[in-house]
Amino acid sequence: MATVELRFSALPEHVRTARLVAAAVARRAGVDEAVLDEVRLAVGEACTRAVGLHQSAGITAPVKVQLVEEEKQFSIEVGDEAPRTAPGDRAPGSPGDDVDSEEDEMGLAVISGLVDDVEVTAGEHGGQIRMTWPTTPPVAVLP
Repeated sequence: MATVELRFSALPEHVRTARLVAAAVARRAGVDEAVLDEVRLAVGEACTRAVGLHQSAGITAPVKVQLVEEEKQFSIEVGDEAPRTAPGDRAPGSPGDDVDSEEDEMGLAVISGLVDDVEVTAGEHGGQIRMTWPTTPPVAVLP
């Protein structure tokens, strides 16, 4: 199992780099060429979401991206350190909560539309989006 880890400051300008790295590693792992645009878009959306969560919560820790190549699948995990509460635990009338929540839900909907296998977890210590794609084994080329 090969793993590439990427950490970047929660700044929008670093999202493009994460997208490019993810696409390159996905290609090397054997993700179908036809799916690479979806990989780029999904990673861009997940990283943009994590950057936004860090910025709105004033978190200076980096956004974490893990690219994991396994035998028959390739996974990308985008993690943030923004604490979440259960949906009714917010203080009523907190400024920006409705807007942030709507943007968050929209981002997750886009990711779910791009990736068949998505797992989202969140808690008081942050959250993670795990996206998985099937891979095809490399074809041996005889001399």
